[in-house]
Amino acid sequence: MRHGDKINNLGRKKAHRKALLSNLAAQLIQYKRITTTLAKAKALRTYVEPLITKAKDNTTHQRRIVFSHLQDKEAIKELFDVIRLKVEGRPGGYTRVIKLGARQGDNAEVAMIELVDYNEIYGNGIGEQKEATAKKSRRGGGRKKATPAAEESATPAETTTATEAPAATETANNETATEATNEDKPTE
Repeated sequence: MRHGDKINNLGRKKAHRKALLSNLAAQLIQYKRITTTLAKAKALRTYVEPLITKAKDNTTHQRRIVFSHLQDKEAIKELFDVIRLKVEGRPGGYTRVIKLGARQGDNAEVAMIELVDYNEIYGNGIGEQKEATAKKSRRGGGRKKATPAAEESATPAETTTATEAPAATETANNETATEATNEDKPTE
C-alpha cells in the first residue's frame, strides 16, 4: 500500500528523477515556458516553486542552496537577477500548468508549464481591464434629475444662447442654399 506517499516517482530511480527535475527547472528558468508531459509538469511545479521562494532572499547562502539543486550557473544568474525582481511581491504560485491535450505518437497527456509573471496575455491584461471598467449597479436608478434649485440658478443668458444656437444654424443653412440656387441660374 502507498499510504502517505505523495511524491510522483515518474517511473525513475531517485538519482534519475533528481537529474530530470533539475534539468527541467533550469530550462523553465531560462525559457520561462516549456512543454512536457502532464506528470512531469506537476512534479516540476513542486520542485521549482520552493527554489523561486529561496531566490527572493538574494544572499550567498541562498544562492548556494539553489545551486545545489540546479547545478547550472546561468540559471542561477537568471533566477536571482531577473526573475527575483518580478516575483518579489507574489506570495507563491509562481508557475501555471496548462493542459495541451494528447501527444500524437504515444497518446501521452502534454502540458505547458510557465512562469506566471512572464505571460503577457494573462498577467497584464487582467489588471488593466479591471481598472478601466466602471462600477456597475444592478439597481435601475437611471440618470439623476436636475433639482428645481439648479434650474432656478441658471441665468437667463444661458437659456437664450441655448435656444438661439439652433436658429443660427438654420439661417446659415438657408444662406448656403440660396447661394447654391443663385449659382445654378445663368448670368446675363
